[in-house]
Amino acid sequence: MDPTSNRDALREGPVRLLGYANEVGESMKPVVPHAAYLASYGVAGLYVLGDAAWRGTRPPVGESGVVEALDTLLWQGLASVALPGFAINRVVWAVGHASIGRIAPGNLLPWLPTAAGLACIPFIVKPIDHGVTLLMDRVVRPLYNKKG
Repeated sequence: MDPTSNRDALREGPVRLLGYANEVGESMKPVVPHAAYLASYGVAGLYVLGDAAWRGTRPPVGESGVVEALDTLLWQGLASVALPGFAINRVVWAVGHASIGRIAPGNLLPWLPTAAGLACIPFIVKPIDHGVTLLMDRVVRPLYNKKG
């Protein structure tokens, strides 16, 4: 197969990590400037838009490029940005609240929420991806007759 025709090219290899930038940003939120946190969402958002545009130019045979792009945009928006960002945000918040009052100058406890958020990323990706795919296949895709 011609590598330029690979419709999953942006979902394979190291470039896929760009989709997880906001999870890293959510994890690092307590210890980085607000601009760095927002930039992580910018990187993830650009990845999502890039993947949607890429897949829109390579739809499955007999399917619309616009539908493919919108489907990808919704799937990626939920699976790569919104749901994992929310999940990591809540982990960081919970660990931060559990450690309030225990943080003293010079210790590493301020990094505990960040470490917890980063540690969760590998464990949430596949379940969220699977859940979003089920949602799309059972609720959204039947509305426009698209197979997963």
